Amino acid sequence: MRTGHLSEYFEGVAVKRLTAVEVDPATSNQHEFNGAQELKELFGMERQKFPARFIYLGIDDERISTERDFVTWYDARENHPVRSEHRLYFPSNSVTESASEGDLLIIATRSKKDVLVVIAQASSTYESQLLWLFGFPQTTSKFQTSDLHGDEDKKLEFATRLILESIGVEVESADENWLDRIFAKFGEVFPVTRVFSSFARETATEIDVLAYPDSALMSWIDHEEMLFRTLEKHIVEKRLEYGFTDVDDFISYSLSIQNRRKSRVGHALENHLEHLFSSHSIKYSRGALTENRAKPDFLFPGITYYRKPEFPDSGLTMLGVKSTCKDRWRQVLSEAQRIDSKHLFTLEPGISTNQTEEMQSHSLQLVLPEHLHETYNDSQRSWLMSLSSFIEVVRNKQD
Repeated sequence: MRTGHLSEYFEGVAVKRLTAVEVDPATSNQHEFNGAQELKELFGMERQKFPARFIYLGIDDERISTERDFVTWYDARENHPVRSEHRLYFPSNSVTESASEGDLLIIATRSKKDVLVVIAQASSTYESQLLWLFGFPQTTSKFQTSDLHGDEDKKLEFATRLILESIGVEVESADENWLDRIFAKFGEVFPVTRVFSSFARETATEIDVLAYPDSALMSWIDHEEMLFRTLEKHIVEKRLEYGFTDVDDFISYSLSIQNRRKSRVGHALENHLEHLFSSHSIKYSRGALTENRAKPDFLFPGITYYRKPEFPDSGLTMLGVKSTCKDRWRQVLSEAQRIDSKHLFTLEPGISTNQTEEMQSHSLQLVLPEHLHETYNDSQRSWLMSLSSFIEVVRNKQD
């Protein structure tokens, strides 16, 4: 097993499209999947009952449900002297009841001997991300398996961590070898994000930011994530030693951890982009106020030019920044009204075709680090813009 790869978290995975007989109560209430050869590769031949976590992922963040239950792998003809007929039984719960014909089903066996059952709504971003994560370019109503120890054993980096955490798999990214250096710089407290981002750039693997801005950004993002999780783990472990006064106290602290993570990565992304723009001698304003008190993340060449009626609209560029999009990309459409065609930078892998087509219909250009383009299908890639290409567009306007 290679360290820092998908195979550390899964022993095997099988994927298929759900059929009516598997999900439609009007058609069948069998609550079973036929034991195809692919499932035998995952579960073997003996009867077993596994603890399981069921997850349903819909079109957006509001359509996520989880259940803890079990699945049973058994031979329906185990008493027959010759024939066998294996099946995987699953109970009815809020996740299975949300499923529809054509949705994507993923059954993954974990190293801890439990099972993860994920159902992603057809044509959703989650579906696109999971297919890329596990290396399935196409799916049918028949099970397929992936060799997680071969070419499909993805390296754990920002995109893979993001998808894994969406299905409840916490990725260990802390490195305690960095603790002394972090403590020497900041003590045992969280510094402000701008200062922490600067520290991440100073200590990351050196990359030519002028020649390779896309690679530099991803290096900084991954390195800062490791540093943050290292410090967070230490601080949280110390807090757990004190215990909590009641359940509400524990829930409040847990929510504060999640909120800090989400807020930090968004601010960190803006910090690193700002450093890149400055390194490339690009003129910009960050978070300047425009119409209706809107605050676009970045305006080029700056708010002073934006407020000059005589400055041509064609010379202006707006870049919204969202570490993940989901449905929130629409928020940038009302910002900087002088600019008809807007740009949005994100680290979100594999956004669905439906979403990117809608973005195009609203004259919104998606910008991503070049490495993440591989998570999109061929038709989408021809439209996507890399960070280096965006910098070139802005520079040409300012020259």
